[in-house]
Amino acid sequence: MTIKAVVFDAYGTLYDIQSVAAVTEEAFPGYGEFITQIWRIKQLEYTWLRSLMRRYQDFSVITRDSLAYAIRVLGLKHDAATFERIMDKYLHLDLYPDAVTALVAMKGRKLAILSNGSAGMLNALVRNSGLDRVLDATISIDSQKIFKPAPDAYTLIETTLGVPPAEVLFVSSNPWDACGAKSFGLNVAWIERVMPEAMALACVKTDMVAPLTMFKAIRTQMDELGIPPDYRIHALSELPELVARP
Repeated sequence: MTIKAVVFDAYGTLYDIQSVAAVTEEAFPGYGEFITQIWRIKQLEYTWLRSLMRRYQDFSVITRDSLAYAIRVLGLKHDAATFERIMDKYLHLDLYPDAVTALVAMKGRKLAILSNGSAGMLNALVRNSGLDRVLDATISIDSQKIFKPAPDAYTLIETTLGVPPAEVLFVSSNPWDACGAKSFGLNVAWIERVMPEAMALACVKTDMVAPLTMFKAIRTQMDELGIPPDYRIHALSELPELVARP
């Protein structure tokens, strides 16, 4: 394949969204994992609902609303300072440890992020993590006012980078995003970081399934949509070799 651009999803692909758990646990001892998983599930759900209802609000609003839902549904009390401290973590998410090395190894091609994140959130996150020194573009779906996996969101890749879908490798660990990108016509590498066997083992070890295990079962496995990715990898570190193939 001839790949001229490698485009990444941000949340869950380059950045570990589970890294918010330390902040939520500090703010609400004993509830951190519950908040973290409910927050992410509702965050995704709100992007899809707002797209379907054609009532767009940018990702910063959705992230706030989904955090408010998570705290409220658990019956927890909080003050404004606590809420803002948790929200701020989304501007300082941890990079996956192999992210920078993988990106630097592919610098011969155009490198970009295409994310549901608002422009303000993404630019702050990329700057805070130092990826602004490596990426050629950070693309928010804000201008289209519809979230991935809507096809209109993926058109922004060619519009911004000038590279047609056939020469783009899109990388995501989110199955719904991988399916959306493949349906649109991009080459797709899906990062399967969680194996079903590991989840099965986690479930039988206890009578109560941990919130993170349940989240992994719902959100980390390839969806039954009949749109498989072109490549299935397990880490960002595998990408340089994959892209270098003739």
